[in-house]
Amino acid sequence: MSQTISCIIMRGGTSRGPYLQISDLPQDRNACADVLLKIMGSGHELQLDGIGGGNSLTSKVAMVGRSTHPEADVDYLFAQVGIVEKAVDFAPNCGNMLAGVAPYAIETGLFPATEGTTTVRIHNLNTGKIIHSTVQTPQGKVEYAGNTIISGTNTPGAPIQLTFLNVEGAKTGKLLPTGCALNIIDSVEVTCIDAATPVVLIQANDLGKTGYETPAELDNDIEFMTRMEIIRLQAGELMGMGDVSNSVIPKPILLSPARFGGTINARYFVPHKCHKSLAVTGSIAIVTACCLPGTVATKLIGNKDSESYFTLEHPSGKIELSAQRKEDNLSALNSVSVIRTARKILSGTVYLN
Repeated sequence: MSQTISCIIMRGGTSRGPYLQISDLPQDRNACADVLLKIMGSGHELQLDGIGGGNSLTSKVAMVGRSTHPEADVDYLFAQVGIVEKAVDFAPNCGNMLAGVAPYAIETGLFPATEGTTTVRIHNLNTGKIIHSTVQTPQGKVEYAGNTIISGTNTPGAPIQLTFLNVEGAKTGKLLPTGCALNIIDSVEVTCIDAATPVVLIQANDLGKTGYETPAELDNDIEFMTRMEIIRLQAGELMGMGDVSNSVIPKPILLSPARFGGTINARYFVPHKCHKSLAVTGSIAIVTACCLPGTVATKLIGNKDSESYFTLEHPSGKIELSAQRKEDNLSALNSVSVIRTARKILSGTVYLN
């Protein structure tokens, strides 16, 4: 008899993947990983025997369940699933897939909707952080249709506000895991910062790039990609994360001056390919660095200690975020908010064998 598992496939932000009930999966991480590999069809570049999309942005899984955390309503566990490689990484977080968590929780009865809008408090099991997600729920039903357009998608949707609380030290426990805002790695100035996710910020021109190249142009420059991986591996060691050669974090980010009226321009890597837009968690890390004196970001844009709104330019357009600063320290943030959209694509059953 075939093993089955129920799922809803959703687009969350600029990513897509199955949303599953945590209670339907093995508690043991290795056993859970085996199930996810079967669901996604990993081991083949097209993931033919599963529901993965053959791309890092469509080979993601969100697992959701009721939370016992006193400040949360549901738990969210994210997994980045390999495509050709039969590997599952539970270390990173995905803010785009996060956009679908509250709609999924409401759709599956994990959390009740209220009239008008519903705010779901989400405990991210990958980072231990809390995120508030506010979705449109007219007549107590999730509304997906709307007029909000986010760069990197081709259909508008209803706005979903994600507010990330206490973003500092998501994986390492420290905002600046190396103890300083600037480090020199391979003769290049970098900022190693952990805000929503660990990243390594680098000025594009320090690696011989303008920062305005297309993702394909960057991916195809083998010499550049090799050097950036060397920097990433050394940054992982400096950040106290050990050998990160088999981990997708920290993520490297190239920064350059904005060209279209934004705050700063970015190229985000996942980590061995350039993202076609910009991850939510990476965006939060950039904004946090823009608020912190002495980082690679502030060296590019100057002092932004009085600003609350930031526009980050990326290959597909832009992403806008708002930062809520602490009253006693304007360089520190209470939270960062961003607007995303989500779309329910399919509800059904996956056969595991």
